[in-house]
Amino acid sequence: MLELVAPETVGMNSGQLQRVAQHLRQRYVEPGKIPGSITLVARRGQACYLDVQGMRDMERGTPMTEDSILRIYSMTKPITSLALMTLHEQGLFSLDDPVHRYIPAWRGLRVWTAGSYPLFASERPARHMTIRDLFMHTSGLTYDFMRATNVDAAYRKLNLGWPKPDYTLQDMIDQLAQLPLEFSPGERWNYSVATDVLGYLVEIISGQSFPDYLRSAIFQPLGMVDTSFVISPDKVQRFASCYERNMNKEMVLNDDGQDSRYTSCSFYSGGGGLISTVHDYYRFCQMLLNGGSLEGQRIIGPRTLAFMTRNHLPGGADMSAFATGGFSESAYQGVGFGLGFASKLDPVSNGYPASAGSYFWGGLASTLFWVDPAEELVVVFMTQLMPSSTFNFRGQLENIIYAALE
Repeated sequence: MLELVAPETVGMNSGQLQRVAQHLRQRYVEPGKIPGSITLVARRGQACYLDVQGMRDMERGTPMTEDSILRIYSMTKPITSLALMTLHEQGLFSLDDPVHRYIPAWRGLRVWTAGSYPLFASERPARHMTIRDLFMHTSGLTYDFMRATNVDAAYRKLNLGWPKPDYTLQDMIDQLAQLPLEFSPGERWNYSVATDVLGYLVEIISGQSFPDYLRSAIFQPLGMVDTSFVISPDKVQRFASCYERNMNKEMVLNDDGQDSRYTSCSFYSGGGGLISTVHDYYRFCQMLLNGGSLEGQRIIGPRTLAFMTRNHLPGGADMSAFATGGFSESAYQGVGFGLGFASKLDPVSNGYPASAGSYFWGGLASTLFWVDPAEELVVVFMTQLMPSSTFNFRGQLENIIYAALE
């Protein structure tokens, strides 16, 4: 369990922080809009606020606990991105390497111009896809849930990237080799399966399985004992149920059959497959805030991490000027994107008070985190409600928590 210090000892107002619990309880938990939540705030390297409330399983009446294990979905992406960059620090690849150097079947990828699956018309891209494009979501890949183009319709037709018996990362790579891109790499930003491809590249470049590399390079050194792609039998009782908001604005149990992937897994999704706890993810975030190390364990170099969390979009533009598609885990105004992280460029245009230079992401079941180096602040929020676009937890928590800074 976490040891907490008094908020005032790290320059925060305890009375204002208590408004986090009040806000979540009165607005979300008691009205039945979310099952429960866990919120952690840390400053200057010390956890100073923890709120746990509601249920981790509504049907069984099981209360949410500090050690509950939750689906973090796309909060897997920063972990995957960091893992691959540890191999970059070893000189094993360059960001500007063409992806087909490591995935030869992708040498002939083309860009959609017309048609629908399986009869596409396409053209050659303006340039080859690079590994940098995969980190930045400028690859031309997409997600099936975008429901915007004939390309994402093909992803749905093929169940591309969805766990099923014996489906693997190699299967996903082989499917993508047969499909056109949405656009030429580098032309636009589009949320996509690109980070799943980064997980595949971890395997190709390291020579280890993706789960083994994450375990040896990140989880074991950081003591992230509950973070994995599968849940062991002795931890199942701590696994929170996942809910969704239906068309009638009711919270119902999510029964899409995907929970089986957490007990037996062959598709290790670097884009969204991990489960974790608030404690584990806080250790990951504190390592980030410390410049890549925690308790004497160096995971990545501070200059590499600073490079990853800067805005890499062309011309320093924010995402509103460069993004396409209908979904991401971030607002676009005042926000840039680097190598696996969104970054706050301008709090005024973004509309929320986290410092310029803070970086963050979230997950499909409404989990989120941010790291603010200027204020030496880490925030981790966990619940289990799909989709993450249902409520603006990030903006609301920013407003409450930044008001607590003394």
